[in-house]
Amino acid sequence: MGVKISSISLGFDQCYLVRSGGVILVDAGAPGKGKNLLRVMEKAGISPQELRLVIITHGHWDHIGSAGQIKALTGAAIAMHEREVHWLENSLTPLSPRVTAWGRAFGSVLKLFMPFVKIEAAVVDIRFDDEDFPLSPYGIPGKVIHTPGHSSGSVSVLLDSGEVFVGDLAMNRFPLRLTPGLPIFAQSEEAVRKSWRRLLDEGARTIYPAHGKPFSADVIRRILGEEL
Repeated sequence: MGVKISSISLGFDQCYLVRSGGVILVDAGAPGKGKNLLRVMEKAGISPQELRLVIITHGHWDHIGSAGQIKALTGAAIAMHEREVHWLENSLTPLSPRVTAWGRAFGSVLKLFMPFVKIEAAVVDIRFDDEDFPLSPYGIPGKVIHTPGHSSGSVSVLLDSGEVFVGDLAMNRFPLRLTPGLPIFAQSEEAVRKSWRRLLDEGARTIYPAHGKPFSADVIRRILGEEL
């Protein structure tokens, strides 16, 4: 059975509905966007109860914001890395350090906005550790891989066919970036590069970032090659 990927705008994020033998969602967008997801699912002929799993790539506000609402509307389980579970369960809104000149400038503006962001707390049902998490029990040919760098608990969803959903391990959208590339916010730039080398080694071919359009993994390969 093939895999169908639908890109859904839930606020500033692109979240991804992945369908094969089952249905999962990658990331949960900004607060208050759960009904937007249901409208997209309805148009695609997917009932709310078919969504079995919401995978959070990391715990920042624009990725966890509607997790609780989506869980209440669909009954889907929420899954994220154990290192960042407390961000969602305690309605926290931390930011990653800024690692480029533009990141520092844009981050200063974003910091002013953060006091107005309110996250609905939600219980996380599945807590990833650093080991790979297979998605075959959910009808999806792929796995979740721990890919720290943007944050310590960042994960990516790598399909067997080479599509990879990376959250903020890469960016491709203004005002974050003008062209596809590495994140402007990161807890560890070294860890970002290490995670990318692993994803490329494991067969990543097409990158689906949370901010921007998909692009070829060759872009990341060239960036890493230039640094060797």
